[in-house]
Amino acid sequence: MEPVPITRALTRDVQALDFAPPVAHVYNPLVYARANAEAFIERYLRPGVETLLLGMNPGPYGMAQTGVPFGEVAAVRDWLGIAEPVRKPEREHPKRPILGMDCPRSEVSGRRLWGWAAERFESPEAFFEKFFVWNYCPLVFLEEGGRNRTPDKLPAAERDALFAACDRALVRLVQHVQPRWVLGVGRFAEGRARTALAEEAPEVRIGTILHPSPASPIANRGWAPQVEAQLEKLGLGT
Repeated sequence: MEPVPITRALTRDVQALDFAPPVAHVYNPLVYARANAEAFIERYLRPGVETLLLGMNPGPYGMAQTGVPFGEVAAVRDWLGIAEPVRKPEREHPKRPILGMDCPRSEVSGRRLWGWAAERFESPEAFFEKFFVWNYCPLVFLEEGGRNRTPDKLPAAERDALFAACDRALVRLVQHVQPRWVLGVGRFAEGRARTALAEEAPEVRIGTILHPSPASPIANRGWAPQVEAQLEKLGLGT
């Protein structure tokens, strides 16, 4: 399956799911930011890349706004050169508005990841010859008060149905791209990759790199140099 149909099939699968309180709002940027999401895929996804970097799900000021994984606005607009119109979710949380490319907040995780990519590779084309970036789950879960709830904190039945849909999409993407490595950006994504790909793509090597979240004290002590060291240990350094 080609990558854009993969994301559209994933969208249909997750749109059919129901989520109970404490989840009050669910955002799917593959719907309201589809123009950006598909521009990113069509422009930069190359079969045969060495490494797929796999995140968990959209951050509130990253992919939730732009439709691009780890999609800090300035990086998406200025480095990736993507700035398509972004619509609104069907039900928008008043405390978590979607402002698209006009969002004034910076996504720290995205700024770190794409800043590292820009510094190490200079051009997007050079980066995407070796890497692609994908989020395992496309959905943002917000509680009534506006707090973000990550997919791993969902009740078991909701989580299992969601993971089944996301596993299918990951398998299809890996079968299309055929990377040598899938690296979870954080332990959650690594674990999902191991589960999803164990039988469908056993030849793919799976590992992890440090998540760039500012909530991680370790990541706040120089994320990029630590990731460079991890990649070097895996044999993926420059």
